Amino acid sequence: MIPAKRSLNAPMLGLCWAQIQSTAAPVLASWAKAKETGTLKPSVFIAIVLTAALGVSSLIYSVLLPEYIKAGGPLIVVLMTLSIMVLAFVVERLLVLNQANGTGSLSKFLKRIQAQVDALDVEGAIESCRVQRGSCANIMRAGLEKFRQVRGQGDPKTIQQEVQAAMQESMMLEVPLLERNLSAISTIASISTLVGLLGTTLGMIRSFKALAKAGAPDAIALSLGISEALVNTAGGLLVAIIGIIAYNYFFNRIDDFTYTIDEAANVAMVQTLTEKVIEANARRA
Repeated sequence: MIPAKRSLNAPMLGLCWAQIQSTAAPVLASWAKAKETGTLKPSVFIAIVLTAALGVSSLIYSVLLPEYIKAGGPLIVVLMTLSIMVLAFVVERLLVLNQANGTGSLSKFLKRIQAQVDALDVEGAIESCRVQRGSCANIMRAGLEKFRQVRGQGDPKTIQQEVQAAMQESMMLEVPLLERNLSAISTIASISTLVGLLGTTLGMIRSFKALAKAGAPDAIALSLGISEALVNTAGGLLVAIIGIIAYNYFFNRIDDFTYTIDEAANVAMVQTLTEKVIEANARRA
């Protein structure tokens, strides 16, 4: 007798959603508290995401997953956990990179800063950076504050070196924050391929075990082994593709962002400030 196919009715979906919420609520509460207090380290964030992803994947595997995907075996839980982690890191990086631009348009902010620097309105430029916030504004603010401190020295070359050093130091602090968790995305993309290959190998072992039986081969066991191999292969490749695309996208976006900062802040602004100092020295002479 063929067993009746289980249907996902509204009460079952509601129960599953309640279980997911109960699993994720403590994790999200810990994450929010750590972020509020400023104690959220990368390892803590990864552990939180891993715990939440594993819990959600286990619930989906036991309640919502179709039978043909369940044929992939327990490694499907691992692949779903990796896929949820990749998605979580992608969302987190998108939020961080959007915050790095600041509260307003980055292009308008750079034009406003350039106009204020041309007018030698250093205090106004610092205030604009404070209002804009974000990584670019923080780097430019570090250079402007250093210029305010050393502008009385009179030597343009010394002032230029001091301002550039302050901006480079600030950039060395900001860029690692933008690149955080990219290594995790790259690692997941590599691991998911290996997990899929492991599932493929286990499925083929099951298939050959069914063929090795005396007499007629066990067709059901053979088909289950092949199904396990193919499902794990597809799952591993899917997670790897998402991870590789996300890593390359964020890497190129961060590279473009740092180039913009170099051109706008470290070259244009510093050169303009140096020229203003030379002009002021010439007028005093």
